[in-house]
Amino acid sequence: MARVRWTRHLDKFFPALAEQGTSVQIAGESAGAIVAAMDSRYPGFGAYIVDEHGALRPHVNIFVDGAPVRDREGLADAVGADSEVVIMQALSGG
Repeated sequence: MARVRWTRHLDKFFPALAEQGTSVQIAGESAGAIVAAMDSRYPGFGAYIVDEHGALRPHVNIFVDGAPVRDREGLADAVGADSEVVIMQALSGG
């Protein structure tokens, strides 16, 4: 299973993430499968991360083993059993 980490800003929208600490183990062979598994565990998470077409939302980045996902439309980037997946909400401000 891949280790999935996220930025603490997501805890605000999904308090159950905060209860998990800083990471969870999730099974999935692609970035999209990881997002779907996270949504199963934390309802609404998937809709926050991807749009109605399954594409990564502009304010979110996903990194697999330190590299940003290349397929932002279909999230087909491969995830290995020992991969680290990091889901980050982009921040803006002035």
